[in-house]
Amino acid sequence: MGRTALYRDPVPFHPARAEVQLDPDSIVLAMPDGQQRRHVFDGCTAAAVDGFVALRAEVATRPARRFVRMLVLEGARGERAVLITPPDQGAVAPNVVRVPEAPSNAAILDGVAWSSVAEWVLGGGRLSAFPIADLAQLAQIASSQFAIMIGEVAAQRACELAWAGGGPLRGSAAHGELGVAASLAPLVEAAKSSPRAAEALVSALAYVAGAYRPRLRRPR
Repeated sequence: MGRTALYRDPVPFHPARAEVQLDPDSIVLAMPDGQQRRHVFDGCTAAAVDGFVALRAEVATRPARRFVRMLVLEGARGERAVLITPPDQGAVAPNVVRVPEAPSNAAILDGVAWSSVAEWVLGGGRLSAFPIADLAQLAQIASSQFAIMIGEVAAQRACELAWAGGGPLRGSAAHGELGVAASLAPLVEAAKSSPRAAEALVSALAYVAGAYRPRLRRPR
């Protein structure tokens, strides 16, 4: 069977990824060359578009292009940052398809990190709009302070889900704690491999412990 241009065409290259640290109002990118870039969200406009990366001759046997997703951040003072998905994981882009080319200084993020940043920026920076599974992904790229905040929001959401559940034990502390534990499962799983998610989990558990702490009866 013949191969079309839209099929994946593996090539022996793996471009270095940038490391990302997300705060509520800014993002810090640690580039592979050691350079650090900080971009503030206040006053910036963001857009997610399709694009392509042209492969260099030393990593491809023939001229080729790879599809990528681009998150373009335009600052209030004219500064511009472009974050892209890994080109080595993108499909081959035919030359007849008209999409913009990613700049050579674009920051390459892992797919999950790119999605988390894009959802955060394009969603207006509202944690309340994230389900717990997405909060767990966001915590993995957050700063320490932001991770603590994310953990508290995840715990609040888990408590709301637990107490809103039906059943004969609805409203009991035991039922609530079990429901919270089940709801926080994505954060527990993320904490196994991410120090920041672990910090978010500690914050979440501290919040839950306070929410379900038995109230002392005052003596009459």
